[in-house]
Amino acid sequence: MMSAGARDRPTPVPAGQSRAMAGRGRTLLGVLRTAVNGGAASRCLGIPHSPPVQPARPFLIPAGTGPSRHWERRVLGYSVEQMYELVANVGEYRLFVPWCSRSAVLSRRGQVLRAELEVGFPPFLECYVSEVFLGSQRIQAVSRDCRLFRHLETLWRFGPGLPGRPDTCSLDFSVSFEFRSALHSRLAGLFLDEVAKRMVSAFEGRAQALFGAQAAVLPCPRERAARRA
Repeated sequence: MMSAGARDRPTPVPAGQSRAMAGRGRTLLGVLRTAVNGGAASRCLGIPHSPPVQPARPFLIPAGTGPSRHWERRVLGYSVEQMYELVANVGEYRLFVPWCSRSAVLSRRGQVLRAELEVGFPPFLECYVSEVFLGSQRIQAVSRDCRLFRHLETLWRFGPGLPGRPDTCSLDFSVSFEFRSALHSRLAGLFLDEVAKRMVSAFEGRAQALFGAQAAVLPCPRERAARRA
């Protein structure tokens, strides 16, 4: 018969099982660090490694109970036409968008594109089809057939920049998404904040590569907000 003291003692975890659990923890931590810092995944895709982004107040609300939304505004030293052309050229996203390994336009009918993209970093890889609607001063992409996301939509708005300065523009970017998995929803709060900021910065960097240095603009604080739809 087992004594009360023996029953109260915790069952020891075998050394092999303990090492395996620790290894899985280090693997997950490494994936999250890769997502935030650009690491090996970015280098494999040929994306320049940019300096770490300064910590900021989180503005992405982890999904799980509904869609989350990220919104950002910038004033850039490029014209509306230049930035519109850049965002509308979905087929070239693979050349500069972080963690985008493939992008191809499948069809075009009028001002509506169907494009296939593969984005992510191991083990989170997603291949999906987006319908891209090209408006006069806005571009909206609604994604279909997503395995990771229940809902994924991005919206770009282009407007005048500084008064009397046609070589500048205002750029509003928003993304609305909802994960299918509760696990991914919890992980979202750990790294998607930095991923979203890198996405917008990638388009700004691509503009510089294509059109040269920006025209001088007055310092303008970036506006960010997040809310459940």
